[in-house]
Amino acid sequence: MLVKAFYQISMNNRQRITKRAFDIIFSLLGLIVLWWLIVLAAIMASIETKSLGLFIQYRVGRNGKLFPLFKIKTMRDSVNESTVTTGNDKRITALGKFWRKTKIDELPQLINVLLGQMSFVGPRPDVEGFADKLTGENRIILSIRPGITGPASLKYRNEEELLADKANPEEYNRKIIWTDKVRINKEYIENYSFYKDLYYIYKTIVH
Repeated sequence: MLVKAFYQISMNNRQRITKRAFDIIFSLLGLIVLWWLIVLAAIMASIETKSLGLFIQYRVGRNGKLFPLFKIKTMRDSVNESTVTTGNDKRITALGKFWRKTKIDELPQLINVLLGQMSFVGPRPDVEGFADKLTGENRIILSIRPGITGPASLKYRNEEELLADKANPEEYNRKIIWTDKVRINKEYIENYSFYKDLYYIYKTIVH
């Protein structure tokens, strides 16, 4: 009930409809224009990793429900179970570094947006153990669809390089970066504006 109350205050029906309409129209246009690049990248990733070039991983979405997130595969299969990736991670392939740097690996998420599992702008969807463990007012983050980009994503766009310098990347990610992302994402939802969404998309394209 607390999450629902916050959601109603931070985003009205008109804003929700506008946000979803934007997602549907532009994810469809994006897939029409970029389908060939997604297919090409997936084929090249398949050849390089000797496995399926489309990476599918279940992430925590709206209302805490899991959904299959789609990405171009950028890493070789490994017994390493860590969910934190640093810039010097040896699992990342040569082409994978390019896909990640240009964000081409994120393009398949246009499918997630079209299906209503994600939005263009919102908190990045994490694996289990983060957003699903939020309590109290912080659970407002689960009240909206996760996004391809957002204010927290922009601030930590060089997250992998930042983590590469830390002695314990997983601990730093959980205690410092994740905590800050929660604060930023709460502010985004509580002060929601469609025009800010357009600004975050613009900044993402520029970077």
